[in-house]
Amino acid sequence: MTDDIPKNANDLDSVDDGRMAGHMPVMIHAQYIKDLSFENPNAPGALQPRGEGRPIMDVNFSMDARQLEESGRDNLYEVVLGVNVAARRGDETLFLIEILYGIKCSLRAVPAEKRHAMLLIEMPRHAFPFVRQIVANLTQQAGYMPLLLSPVDFKRFYIENFANNPEKQVIRGSASAEEEEKTNEKTA
Repeated sequence: MTDDIPKNANDLDSVDDGRMAGHMPVMIHAQYIKDLSFENPNAPGALQPRGEGRPIMDVNFSMDARQLEESGRDNLYEVVLGVNVAARRGDETLFLIEILYGIKCSLRAVPAEKRHAMLLIEMPRHAFPFVRQIVANLTQQAGYMPLLLSPVDFKRFYIENFANNPEKQVIRGSASAEEEEKTNEKTA
């Protein structure tokens, strides 16, 4: 078993089982928060439970991909996952979150007809756990229970949005409030 482990960096090039980073079709160069906003307009009053039931969470997201202009590179892209959350109880807004999370990546040996799907399915899938953690931390630091966003099926949203319009660059969608409430029953 230890014979299968490369002994040095030069041996990594000979491994061709698709699991090594050098052989993956996507190389991630950077991940970053592009824009972030948190509003807690009715604090501290909104932090006190009043027996009015659980808050309603309206969660929307968007995805965008664009090719980056960099000298000598024609396979460099930026993919941005956007998430907007509005938490309300009755007519009162508890909090608002807007985040744009970017990934700078390059594609290798990906046929042109598969690039769009690779960028708008796999990259948001990779970014989502980081965005989820940021949202959970923000809500907790603002005095609420952490908001744990439900998983998103980016492949399904891609198919729904691009089946009839492959030229479209940005897709937007929303998660149901019921899904968010299930994971956040104790949110103030």
